Amino acid sequence: MPIIVNLDVMMAKRKMSLNELSEKVDITLSNLSILKTGKAKAIRFSTLEAICKALDCQPGDILEHRPE
Repeated sequence: MPIIVNLDVMMAKRKMSLNELSEKVDITLSNLSILKTGKAKAIRFSTLEAICKALDCQPGDILEHRPE
């Protein structure tokens, strides 16, 4: 898949746990875990916005496109 999810990298940079991010974004741990591992097929803009606010970052810090 050419879209890479770097959520774990941003969480490590901000020293934030999955539980803490889950609470701040109001998303279940299982859904956040699916997103973090890159297994998600889609993400809502509202969810992406909430994650970016919680991690104080830009969408490009979390999502990356790598051509195949």
